[in-house]
Amino acid sequence: MKRLPLVLIFIFCLLLAAGSPAFATVFATINGIVHDPQHRPVAGAAVALKASESDFNLSAVTGSDGGFVFANVPIGTYQLEVTAAGFATVSQRIMVASGTNPVVHIPLEVEGSTQTVEVHASDSIATDTVTPTTLISREQIETTPGAGRTLGMQMITDYVPGSYMTHDMLHIRGGHQTSWLIDGISIPNTKIASNLGPQIDPKDIDQLEVQRGSYAADVGDRTYGVFDVLPRNGFEFDHQGELLLTGGNFKTGEAQLSFGDHSAKTAWYASATGSRSDYGLQTPVPEVLHDATNSGSGFLTLIRNQTSSDQLRLTAQYRQDFFQVPYDPNPDDWQQTGYYSSYGLRDVQKERDSFVIANWVHTLSSKALFEVAPFWHFNQANYDSEATDLPVATTWHQQSNYAGAQADVRVNAGPNNFSGGLYSFAQWENDLYGLKVNDGSGASEPNTPASTTAGIVELHASDHLHIGKYVTLLGGLRVSNYHAGLDENAVYPRVGATVEIPHLHWVLRGFYGRFFQPAPVLTVSSSMLNYVQGQPDGANTFVPVPSERDEEHQFGVLIPWHGWSLDVDTFHNRINNFLDHASLGESNLYFPISVDGALVRAWEMALRSPQIAHRGQFHLAYSNQIAEQRGPVTGGYTCTLPNDPACSDGPDYEPVDHDQRHTLNTGINLALPARTWFASNVYYGSGFVNGLAGSGVGPYQGAYLPAHTTFDVSGGWNVGENWKLSASMMNVTNHRVLLDNSVTVGGFHYNDPRMVTGEVRYRFRF
Repeated sequence: MKRLPLVLIFIFCLLLAAGSPAFATVFATINGIVHDPQHRPVAGAAVALKASESDFNLSAVTGSDGGFVFANVPIGTYQLEVTAAGFATVSQRIMVASGTNPVVHIPLEVEGSTQTVEVHASDSIATDTVTPTTLISREQIETTPGAGRTLGMQMITDYVPGSYMTHDMLHIRGGHQTSWLIDGISIPNTKIASNLGPQIDPKDIDQLEVQRGSYAADVGDRTYGVFDVLPRNGFEFDHQGELLLTGGNFKTGEAQLSFGDHSAKTAWYASATGSRSDYGLQTPVPEVLHDATNSGSGFLTLIRNQTSSDQLRLTAQYRQDFFQVPYDPNPDDWQQTGYYSSYGLRDVQKERDSFVIANWVHTLSSKALFEVAPFWHFNQANYDSEATDLPVATTWHQQSNYAGAQADVRVNAGPNNFSGGLYSFAQWENDLYGLKVNDGSGASEPNTPASTTAGIVELHASDHLHIGKYVTLLGGLRVSNYHAGLDENAVYPRVGATVEIPHLHWVLRGFYGRFFQPAPVLTVSSSMLNYVQGQPDGANTFVPVPSERDEEHQFGVLIPWHGWSLDVDTFHNRINNFLDHASLGESNLYFPISVDGALVRAWEMALRSPQIAHRGQFHLAYSNQIAEQRGPVTGGYTCTLPNDPACSDGPDYEPVDHDQRHTLNTGINLALPARTWFASNVYYGSGFVNGLAGSGVGPYQGAYLPAHTTFDVSGGWNVGENWKLSASMMNVTNHRVLLDNSVTVGGFHYNDPRMVTGEVRYRFRF
């Protein structure tokens, strides 16, 4: 790529520029005012902020105006405690979302017994962000049924509206492209559905913040969902280790050995994890065959508070996954008759993923900080077949290397909260493709390598302007320059506003923004091109894939009431060059494509309770969604003939293959007597699009496949201080249903069968 050296030079200069301003989106700033019953400021009050699930803590003393500030507070749930001479001690629970600036008003009462005050709802919710956000804690991951599994995604699907798993892929808000961040630093990735394993093992996560739409300008690239991970970091350990062992049906087993420690200046965490099971991917029939999986990973975090103003962070991971691709053993099944034949396939996929992220966070003052974070990411997905597979044996190896850096700055100046920065990476792609045709239907193609390069440079700037106490205006701009199969540029605005209704403390929000999502970096070897051009009809050529461009309108309201939180939003996302994937002939692969246009409309609801009777918390996530596309395939594997029905949905909008109109998850987490607990979740899906509607093939001829409901439970017992025992059961009734027939990995896909596991954790000192 001719312009790649310019990107590399820019990145090199960035890494040398230690003075470059930066801001990590994983942090927030808490401002507070302590006052007496007559609303007079209380000076000299001691304020302590302690993380709910670790030993991380901050302290401050109020000034003459009763004010205090906590800068650089990571996302999560905290307990805020205020003590002052002559007044009762006050304790308050507060949730912190990234990039927000909550203002907490603490009223003190005349000295008496320690009390927990009920604060105004506006004190504990974010009133200055337009982004609907869900925060998931480590405790929720450990107790939610199935959420702690190496391949589990329940930490997202059970709590986040509009998210679900189908054809072994996480979908959210009608799309595939999601961003994973570590401490606010985005892990670069341009792929679509190339990997089956998740980015990070849930057991290595301390807090997970999920943002969905209405992003500030510092968030970009893959915008259907943004998953910001605060990894485990050693603050919950005191020179301790933990051994976790899990066993279950399908010969399932997982083991993790983790260690951690912290001091006044340093915290570290390290883990090694291994797992295996005879059930991995969703199967094309209810029977589970050729579906084994195994995974292994290592994870490391290191935090060093070098000075009172400088923090150094290092996060690194290595992971590998293996999947057998399941098949339908009966060649006479209706699924295989003239539609998709899998009985002769014995395919596997092997994946490797590793990254290293190093950040330096420097606090200039209580109102300004910057960060510089270089990173490297390696990703590999190798799909292989047995040489005798029918109808074809396929080889497709994809290997990506990314190197770059992120740098941002944040300054709070009066009513303005300014932020700005840069994100850039270079990508080196090396792939291998070939296939052996074993049924005589065409010519075989030898394994042939191909390589290419790509790069992106993005700049962003934004401001949150607080107008009085109840109104916040947000405005920002993101500039993108991307060089891959095509040279593309974008300069896109993002604007919004929040209004808090006095006394009720309802927060109304509105947003308009445009997003640029870089196209996947593709290689087309001579073998792949020969195979495609040899197809007798339909899709028989390749054209470069253009990047996706989205235009989003969103409106929402956040309603707090006595600790309950109801978040309702509606959004409208109009898309040009919708990025998706399609099967590549009879090669058993699905290749990235772009479709001329798409439209996603939905309204969503998230409901969370406070701790009910100090015992449990209720949650509900619901989405009513319509995801449609129209027009021809504009990039990737497409047709030489204009408007060929094989490569065009026509001028009218038609549902995408992963469209599901109604998705509901609801459950409860209970703390029971004798240090025991119980958790449950009920999932309802109204059914995904039926790719065989009206064809006369198969038992389902309606526009959508059948509705389905599953029930999951888990429970546990904390035995003393060092032992924890738990068990979970997924899909208690073993209700099996055809989820989708979109012909991706393994063909059709049934939902997960009943899975039963038991787990033991042992905490020890070293």
